[in-house]
Amino acid sequence: MTRTNLPVPSPRDGMDVSRRRFVQGLALGSMAASAGLLGSRPARAAAARIPVVGGIAPPTLSGTEFALEIGQVPVNFTGTQRLAHAINGFAPGPLLRWKEGSEVTLHVTNRLATPTSIHWHGILLPFAMDGVPGLSFPGIAPGETFSYRFPVRQSGTYWYHSHTRFQEQSGLYGAIVVDPAEGERHPADREHVLLLSDWTDDDPEHVYAALKRHSDYYNYAQPTAPEFLHDVRALGWQQALAKRRMWNRMRMSPSDLSDVSGATYTYLLNGVAPAGNWTGLFRPGERVRLRIINGSSMTFFDLAIPGLTMTVIAADGQDVQPVAVDELRIGVAEVYDVLVQPTDDRAYTVFAQSIDRSGFACGTLAPREGMRAPVPPLDPRMRLGMVDMMGAMAMDHGAPGDHAKHQESGAMAGMTMSTPPVHHARTEYGPGVDMRVDMPRSNLDDPGVGLRDNGRRVLTYADLHTLGGPIDPRPPSRTIELHLTGNMERYEWSFDGVKYSDATPIHFRAGERLRVVLVNDT
Repeated sequence: MTRTNLPVPSPRDGMDVSRRRFVQGLALGSMAASAGLLGSRPARAAAARIPVVGGIAPPTLSGTEFALEIGQVPVNFTGTQRLAHAINGFAPGPLLRWKEGSEVTLHVTNRLATPTSIHWHGILLPFAMDGVPGLSFPGIAPGETFSYRFPVRQSGTYWYHSHTRFQEQSGLYGAIVVDPAEGERHPADREHVLLLSDWTDDDPEHVYAALKRHSDYYNYAQPTAPEFLHDVRALGWQQALAKRRMWNRMRMSPSDLSDVSGATYTYLLNGVAPAGNWTGLFRPGERVRLRIINGSSMTFFDLAIPGLTMTVIAADGQDVQPVAVDELRIGVAEVYDVLVQPTDDRAYTVFAQSIDRSGFACGTLAPREGMRAPVPPLDPRMRLGMVDMMGAMAMDHGAPGDHAKHQESGAMAGMTMSTPPVHHARTEYGPGVDMRVDMPRSNLDDPGVGLRDNGRRVLTYADLHTLGGPIDPRPPSRTIELHLTGNMERYEWSFDGVKYSDATPIHFRAGERLRVVLVNDT
């Protein structure tokens, strides 16, 4: 394993935790295993080494029949060796490449001492092939092989991951690319998959237990005494106390942006820590397609490539009307395809900072291996405002002296209000629900906290339009409204206040056009 000496960036706003995680990232995210460590090479699947610098990225497997073996391998992303869940010796697992119109068979063998599973995220398939234990199948027991078999009815960028306990957090995930039967709508000279993720050296079971004890366990950015004194100087004692009292009464924190932060996470790009310098090659003038996947467990990323404009051409596998942006926010499990066209003979940094600005993943696009561009500093850490926490209710109840006021005004300017107030089920009134929003907003053109008025063109959901109009032009025959509910202090989450083990199935009718409205009460 090699080490790369890289100047530590100068994060703003006192990002001590981020600096520590960056130094830990100097231990490259390389695998202590090679392809085929855990089993035979998949039949009729060709493995291709992705060119990287300072680390090992997973191979590409293409074809119609695959042999995948799930086991554990030693990894070192932070300077400390740990065990990761792996597929064919790689964490993340191999990139799977399919063809629209074909039928694929995936033989998944469990070499672990515990059950496992693989869910094919976003893929249209028979329910028995969906890979969710307890819902579509019983899971894959130790020593057993389960064969997934289904027709490939779509094209685009997708991903797969375990649906068993916290195996996904420990490395059991990977990318899927489905080539269209009729050729790409937006041809490119070359392409790269950018698979973002978060890794912790701690046992994920312990991370979950810590959150159950204290939901802000990993929040190292809580309001401090100096910050309170700053508010006193700016607002006066009464306003400063009223502001602090307001947040305390709501049992909320203006810094509650991520449940798990860079205090324990190292952020990875294609399984490589920041100093590993994952590198995707290009020739100046080429059109390069980047397939961006957020395969993290908990982290929202804000991704930009300084010096390059990204043209978004697909979202979650669906082609959209092209839109040019400088930056995009990608939530957990989301996927975007973008085109870039670097014209200069130089390196460009792919920079994906976490939403709470506690760390970042990064890599390089370059004409030659070994090149690297400057890594930009993290943006300042922002505080949540009342609009972020309370929705439309904040328009009638201003926050005293809220220093995120300029962000709130930007959000309100683009806010689309819901018409009638929402209905809350009786099951939402109980110890498992600590908050309900009566007047939610639908502000699809709001970039979100930390991205408003930052001087860059930022993608919003309002920018995304399916090419050719709706895939199904029929009006919905009925609407189902579901409320995302929870109790932050207990760290428990539900729909309509009902936990999964007590919930009854929601029945869809085959062939119906259905609208599902999700209201976030948390």
